[in-house]
Amino acid sequence: MFARARTAFAAALLVLAAPAASHAALAPYIENFETLDAADPTALGSAGWLVYGNVYSATYVYQYGYGPYPAPNDGAAFCAIATGEGGPEQGAQQLSVYNDYNNTAAHTAGDLVESNVYREMTIGAGDVGSTWTFQFDAKLGNLVSPSTAIAFIKTLNPAAGYATTNFRYDVMTGIPDTWHTYRITLTIDPSLVDQLLQIGFASTASNFVSSGVFYDNLVFLPSAATDVAGGSPAAVLDLRPNAPNPFRSSTRLDFSLAHRGPADVAVYDVAGRRVATLFHGEAEAGPHSVVWDGRLADGRVAPAGVYRAVLGTAAGRVTRSMVLAR
Repeated sequence: MFARARTAFAAALLVLAAPAASHAALAPYIENFETLDAADPTALGSAGWLVYGNVYSATYVYQYGYGPYPAPNDGAAFCAIATGEGGPEQGAQQLSVYNDYNNTAAHTAGDLVESNVYREMTIGAGDVGSTWTFQFDAKLGNLVSPSTAIAFIKTLNPAAGYATTNFRYDVMTGIPDTWHTYRITLTIDPSLVDQLLQIGFASTASNFVSSGVFYDNLVFLPSAATDVAGGSPAAVLDLRPNAPNPFRSSTRLDFSLAHRGPADVAVYDVAGRRVATLFHGEAEAGPHSVVWDGRLADGRVAPAGVYRAVLGTAAGRVTRSMVLAR
């Protein structure tokens, strides 16, 4: 896999990949790695994951970059699907992210190898004003100091030589060796239209020092939206985030109304189709709860994916994103 990129890249704190051939606008994304074939060396690349390497001197002077390539799943380079590292909420398979130990020349020379494992998409005009959250579970693997690791949301401007315009990250170097949930958020402003957005993980290591971190239950979603007219929606109606989220079998939604009146709580898929009705009728003022059992209106089990819970009343609507993981 290792080959130096022909394009020169400016030195930066983190230099990521040039764009792939085509991109979609920002879209919800979930991945728990359970349906990927752990024995297939192309499983991660076929699922849309990319890798990119940057090399710095021991004093952090940028040397060169290489990539992007489809993410491997075959051993010593960048990443692999791991098994048996999850807890009850992580299932059987996880993503293991580590350094590019196939770059033996840089490691042997004592250079710093920065290995990036990520997904990439293009920001559209319709994304302006939305706030996106990258949520994931993580636990420390075999990372040993001075190796470091981060998770990130990053934007790059192709019109300015792929200059970094946002770099939101969480340090993974010292996390516990037990599973915890982490979140990184970014609000899309008008200057970011047509720029690239990347979500993913990176490690920096040298001299073949270990750097592994495990990740699972990845969720990339816009924050709750509202189209309630006039004043704060919380003053009129409130739909709380469902719990648990992501969920595998059922999830609870709490909502409240300031006034008695007709209310409707329904589930919609990403195509905007109403797939389940959780409540429809007259509701008293105050708190209420409903449960979605993960089934469609006809009783069939709903496929894994991103859904929207919508609370509608005469005062307006409030929506929440939900992630059903199978």
